[in-house]
Amino acid sequence: MTPPPLLEARGIKRRFGNVRALDGADFSVFPGEICALIGDNGAGKSTLVKILSGADRPDEGQILLGGQSVAFASPAAAQARGIATIYQDLALASELTPFENLFLGREELRPGVLGRLGFVDRPSMRRKAAEQFARLGVRLRSAHVPVSSLSGGQRQSVAIARAAMWADQVIFMDEPTAALGVVQTGRVIDLIRGVRDQGIAVVLISHNMPQVLAVADRVEVLRLGRRVARFDVADANVNRLVAAMTSGTADHGVPA
Repeated sequence: MTPPPLLEARGIKRRFGNVRALDGADFSVFPGEICALIGDNGAGKSTLVKILSGADRPDEGQILLGGQSVAFASPAAAQARGIATIYQDLALASELTPFENLFLGREELRPGVLGRLGFVDRPSMRRKAAEQFARLGVRLRSAHVPVSSLSGGQRQSVAIARAAMWADQVIFMDEPTAALGVVQTGRVIDLIRGVRDQGIAVVLISHNMPQVLAVADRVEVLRLGRRVARFDVADANVNRLVAAMTSGTADHGVPA
């Protein structure tokens, strides 16, 4: 039997003035899978992701986490429930080291009096960051240099490792390989699979259809603010995905 969705949206509507960004959109992602969320420009992907990660609120509709209705008042509220988003700008502090970025805003204090005085426990954070990088197979040129000196792929790896360290349910990734070369793209894709293998659901937002078919387990298609099709990757190809995105025709996918 198919398990229930880990995170689900039902009938989400969102207007911005006269613009209808979402018109009853549905979405679901299951535990331990990579689900691609695709659609043409203006399909509503960004708005839906913002709502599911607490950066925006729906006008109508319901969000369920583990089968329970939830409402996220902010990204911090979503993060507290194990949901994180990695946007294209990565939101890294460029002059801090990789381990400092993993603990940005969550710094550990030293035990005892020093902690009460505000002293940060850098050795502990450095050790835990190294464990997280090793767990996910992240290889950095150096863990002791500012992230600004790392390659684009390594910066993306730091952002993914940080999200996976604090989010244990769902991670949304917005075009994670858009600006990367072939070798760096391959390493980031391996890292995405590693996150999935840790039991965290990954939602991949991408316009790269061959990459979607290579890395995703399942695909959900938005068009004009609604989900129009769902595909198991084994039953999909580029032509079917493009047809669903541009005309709403599910072909051999499952109509929404």
